[in-house]
Amino acid sequence: MTTSNDEAFMRLAIEEAKCAFENGEIPVGAVAVYRGEIVGRGHNGKETQCDPTAHAEIIALREAARTQGGWRLLDVTLYCTLEPCPMCAGAMIQARLPRLIYALDDPKAGAAGSVIDLLHHPQLNHQVQVTRGLLSAQVQDLIGAFFCALREGTIPRYSEAWKHRRLAEKHESV
Repeated sequence: MTTSNDEAFMRLAIEEAKCAFENGEIPVGAVAVYRGEIVGRGHNGKETQCDPTAHAEIIALREAARTQGGWRLLDVTLYCTLEPCPMCAGAMIQARLPRLIYALDDPKAGAAGSVIDLLHHPQLNHQVQVTRGLLSAQVQDLIGAFFCALREGTIPRYSEAWKHRRLAEKHESV
């Protein structure tokens, strides 16, 4: 069951996703909330930070842990625009996150039930309560617009550092 507060926080996660879009990143955003207050937020930064772990959820969880003063994020709800991948789901388990709300399933890498369900695995020491589908149409539109722009070439595919490295490798092989 979701509330109007859940919808308001998901809208903030969507704003984070729009920041990612503006930076040429896949538009995924996340907001961590403790007792009605935002304690962490993040958006994808893999390309701009040249960091494979710079997922929106990881960034929001790191900020929440710093804000809370510890790695156990008890009583924190994470709002994400996209179903978490296995890395992010693992971080949620490690943080003892009690609740995750996300907008859109990820049929290619989802780890909250679409491809695999790490968040409810019976052999792990913690399970996360999951609510899916909140404001999914808005997120689907945003992600669709991103990939359309990517196909049209109005968004660069890779970070500048990656492009320079690939270009140098091409010249070395000639």
